[in-house]
Amino acid sequence: MGPQLNFNYKENLMMKKLTLLAAMMIGFSVHAAAPKQEDYYQFTRIPLPQDVVLEASGIAMLPNGKLAVSSRRGDIYTVSNPLGKAGEMKVKLYARGLHEPIGLHWNDGWLYATQRCEVTRIKDEDGDGRADIFETVSDGWGISGDYHEYAFGSQFDKEGNMWVVLCLTGSFNSNTPYRGWCVRVTKDGKMIPTASGIRSPGGIGLNHLGDVFYSDNQGPWNGSSSLKHLKAGSFQSHPGGFRWFDLPLVKKHMGKAPVTPNSNSRIPKERERVKEYVPPACVLPHAKLGNSTSGFAFANNEKFGPFKNQLLVSDQSHSNVSRVILEKVNGVYQGAAILFMTGFGSGNIPSFYDESGSLFVGGSDRGWGARGGKRFALDRVNWTGKVPFEVHEMKAKPDGFELTFTHEVDPKTAGEVASYSMKAWTYILQSKYGSPEVDHVTPKVTGVTVAKDNKSVTLKVEGLVKGHVHHLVSGGIRSKEGLPLLHPNAYYTLNEIPKK
Repeated sequence: MGPQLNFNYKENLMMKKLTLLAAMMIGFSVHAAAPKQEDYYQFTRIPLPQDVVLEASGIAMLPNGKLAVSSRRGDIYTVSNPLGKAGEMKVKLYARGLHEPIGLHWNDGWLYATQRCEVTRIKDEDGDGRADIFETVSDGWGISGDYHEYAFGSQFDKEGNMWVVLCLTGSFNSNTPYRGWCVRVTKDGKMIPTASGIRSPGGIGLNHLGDVFYSDNQGPWNGSSSLKHLKAGSFQSHPGGFRWFDLPLVKKHMGKAPVTPNSNSRIPKERERVKEYVPPACVLPHAKLGNSTSGFAFANNEKFGPFKNQLLVSDQSHSNVSRVILEKVNGVYQGAAILFMTGFGSGNIPSFYDESGSLFVGGSDRGWGARGGKRFALDRVNWTGKVPFEVHEMKAKPDGFELTFTHEVDPKTAGEVASYSMKAWTYILQSKYGSPEVDHVTPKVTGVTVAKDNKSVTLKVEGLVKGHVHHLVSGGIRSKEGLPLLHPNAYYTLNEIPKK
């Protein structure tokens, strides 16, 4: 009896130890399997020579396979073998002496650079790797010497025009012609005044449909940084450049100045007063997704994951990239912003997507600092082939939102109202710098319908507010495999509520 009891005691003790060990191993395994950004997207930091200060401001791929990168200090470099391993890349000076070029684009045998003072086209005629022809395409706007008078140029639209957004003089004024404006530069170099109300752009480009967008930063008449849709004849919110409506060229192409918006107002109210006013397509809330929205790109194929044609919008101060998912409702662009990637080396300014599946992002701290920590950096990002569990799309409905996912969801967690929470707010439209979040409301998720394929849900929401940013947290959802969303926060700018 005694020996048998002793045997059982030892056996039980051993089983307890094995159970504990197994639990520890399971816990470790779960921890190890928790989703991480690097499981899905990996960085390659492009090595720069010690004597090269490359504060990247524009990126373009050349027909010879080299990557052209401009520096805001006035140089353009080429990177050979940019799609290869870091040790195989070589950086070489291509051009020098430009005036803060922000924006590079290859077209019809020329490299186009948007400088502070003009659009220039550049060519290496003798093939020695150094540019030897510089031609002015257009210089129809002014500069005063103020540090803030940046100029950002887009790629070419379907008519062959380049769109250029011109920063104000400082944050408040327009001391030289067309500061605070968007202009188009035609194939033959003519300049067409196109839109007013620009404050402080950080980037400009086209979406996959050919529509033009630019990023504008928090400041006067901009409560928070945002992505804005540029249309011919539109007003973008800052009246500082209205004085140039008296110019003959503006009268020819744009007519009279819009009504000046009222300060200390709200966007929906001023949209009713100012017919030319186009609201921000997507707000990237200040301090939540960044503080200085900058350049953007999009993957036009599936080589960068499941997010084809979604805008990948950079932020300079937070050294990150967010996904912006746009749709048109009642003829107006709006949509959601979701954090996508962090960990870039410096403050992100330009970005460029190569059809091989590489996203190039570069920048500098620009004297303002950036979370990346480096004075300047040039990074390449590639998809590992593994798909993260994310909200793929978010679309507005008359009484809520529809979410689609990159993986099948667990229908139990996805179908519970408690898995979601929502807050909403807006910003003061005012002449003062920026705005706090105001007019807070708490829309309530009252119902959830899970699609039969478990790839989407429809949320019924009470208390939607036109003109508010709706912050949705989907923290309780799990995938079919039990994983949480890699990024559970989505910020939807609800300019229009769909009609029933």
